[in-house]
This record gives sequence, C-alpha cells and structure tokens, in this order.
Amino acid sequence: VQLQASGGGLVQAGDSLRLSCAASGRTFSMYDMGWFRQAPGKEREFVGSITRYGGKTEHAASVMGRFTISRDNAKNTLYLQMNTLKPEDTAVYYCAAGSWITSFQPRYWGQGTLVTVSS
Repeated sequence: VQLQASGGGLVQAGDSLRLSCAASGRTFSMYDMGWFRQAPGKEREFVGSITRYGGKTEHAASVMGRFTISRDNAKNTLYLQMNTLKPEDTAVYYCAAGSWITSFQPRYWGQGTLVTVSS
C-alpha cells in the first residue's frame, strides 16, 4: 500500500486543521491505520490509530479531546481532525498502515506533512 499525507501548514494556536492520508495499492480496508508525529529533535511518537472498519480508535493522552482520527474506506482515505492546536503540536505528521494487536504496529509509512503552530 502507498500512502500520501497532506493537509499540513502554518496555523496559529487555537486553530483547527484536518490532515488526510490517501492510500493506493492493496485494499485500504485490509489495514488498521495510524498517525504518528515527529517534532524537531524528538523521537517519532504515536498520535492515534483506528481499526480497519473504524470500530475502535485510540488517541495519545497528549491529544485526547482535541484530535480525532477517522477513515472513509470508500474513499481510501484516513483523516486526523486537529482542534485547539498548540505550539507543542508542531511536528511532521506521518500516516501509517499496519495492524492492531495489543497496540498499533505500523508497517507502511507515508511521506509526512508538516504542521507548524505559532503562538
């Protein structure tokens, strides 16, 4: 599966942004999906995941209540709705396809989209 993330940009604190991840190749609904992010000088961290038919979602504590992961299997697209953005949300955001066992395990990665939140 090939993944293409988009929707990043420069926003102000408190603003909203929606990221998209378009999938091509093997059937999108075969995969559980996730979002990760990597801030400058930091390790990549988990943001959220969603099972293949959307029945279960999981969000990192740092974004819970502000970010929502969703998917549209008919459009082969994964989303991340980000509300009430904070400067500490500044990072390159990556989508990933994989499987969820006891936690989401990424297997394929998209190229990343940069989100910059100014104070």
